[in-house]
Amino acid sequence: MSRLGPCLCPRPLLRGPWAAPRGLRRVSVAADLRRGLAGCSTASVAGMEELLSRSVPPLPPYETKEKAPPPAELRSAEFVRYYRALEAGPPRAELLTRLARDFGVDHGRVAEFSAKVLQAREQQRELGALLQAEDRLRYYLSPQYRGLFQHLGRLEGGLRFLVELRGDLVEGLATKAVDGPHVKEMNGVLKNMLSEWFSTGFLNLERVTWQSPCEVLQKISDSEAVHPVRNWVDMKRRVGSYRRCYFFSHCAIPGEPLIVLHVALTSDISSSIQAIVKEAPPLETEDTDKITTAIFYSISLTQQGLQGVELGTYLIKRVVKELQKELPQIKAFSTLSPIPGFTKWLVGLLSSQTKELERNELFTESEWQEISEITGDSTTETLKKLLNNNEWVRSEKLVKVLHSPFMRLCAWYLYGEKHRGYALNPVANFHLQNGSVMWRINWMADTSPRGIAASCGMMVNYRYFLEDTASNSAAYLGTKQIKASEQVLSLVSQFQQNSKL
Repeated sequence: MSRLGPCLCPRPLLRGPWAAPRGLRRVSVAADLRRGLAGCSTASVAGMEELLSRSVPPLPPYETKEKAPPPAELRSAEFVRYYRALEAGPPRAELLTRLARDFGVDHGRVAEFSAKVLQAREQQRELGALLQAEDRLRYYLSPQYRGLFQHLGRLEGGLRFLVELRGDLVEGLATKAVDGPHVKEMNGVLKNMLSEWFSTGFLNLERVTWQSPCEVLQKISDSEAVHPVRNWVDMKRRVGSYRRCYFFSHCAIPGEPLIVLHVALTSDISSSIQAIVKEAPPLETEDTDKITTAIFYSISLTQQGLQGVELGTYLIKRVVKELQKELPQIKAFSTLSPIPGFTKWLVGLLSSQTKELERNELFTESEWQEISEITGDSTTETLKKLLNNNEWVRSEKLVKVLHSPFMRLCAWYLYGEKHRGYALNPVANFHLQNGSVMWRINWMADTSPRGIAASCGMMVNYRYFLEDTASNSAAYLGTKQIKASEQVLSLVSQFQQNSKL
């Protein structure tokens, strides 16, 4: 029975080949690989080689590239059938590895035509000759498997299959089931191809209501990665009054949600997710006079194979335009976003403090004295255990004393911790790239076990001032400057005064 009850449809979403139970998947796949490709017999490996040689079209000579006939559609279809018939795990990993390794770029040709480009430059030949040499080089830089992907994309159902295959690649690289520079390169090539095929011109914006097909409602429920849907009553609430739910679908995969955005329509900027996903909104017809704010509280990618393909930014922009048309009185657009990784980062800091002769550089002396009295431990060990098992929230005294230090530590984590100059936190980086302002950090905004475990219950609002998003985005991407409110900057200043890293 489905999670939403017997009225809804079974889950039909695409899944990668290593679709074991989530907790076991990474361990089992790695163990399979360590045992070697015992499941791939000599005969099956020979079969793979034969299939690939038939399915992957050879790169024709540059001179005849426009005249080369396309491969028979049956060969591409044969590849799809063969791949889907393979067992999950090592056999599929072996096929992907062979495809990436044996049908990539012809490095000899690349070296040859690189030399000709350099020769044309050194001899200062006419521009036409240089451009033709560069075009030849560009042609031979294209890996052979790219031709297979192109032909698969033209098949009926081929685009769906390529998304599935890339999902397998992403999963395999994450678990080390497939690895190496060739596979990583193929993953990048396919991601770039999917980015072109899933550009906004091919995407349809669809709104979900309680009258939407049961299959769509089930997929929306299953794909909710931020705040899980509990039952059909919860789902009905999330697509009911004072709520909006939208998704992108593709013209070649109609009705299939690719990425989903949930919106709450409120009178102010929400500071608690409980007020949105747990408290039932009024059942009466929406009073548009009460709606002045749109809160984006969840955005979830449903297809692992589209990871890294820019969809979220365009979905938010399209939804803003849709809401402006429907409810022009809305003046404020903001998120209520999770802060994944904060607790892990904080526990890591406490561990490093423990190793450094019990030096306390995260809390003031008075804060640490209060914490030690409550935990009964002058070291950070008990506090780390309480953070790891969520037990700290059971103590009102501890929650109260940790409020101020955790708020300033969280502000620093979001604002000050960087990866290559950009925000370390992936959610922060996403919204800052879109041109939002880091507007407000909210204490005990998500008191669910997941919220406490991930971010000590804190959430953050990223506010979209529509007239400033373009300049904010350019400043962040160009100079790595984060636009933040006075509240956030004040907390960062407090961190710099009271904590040392």
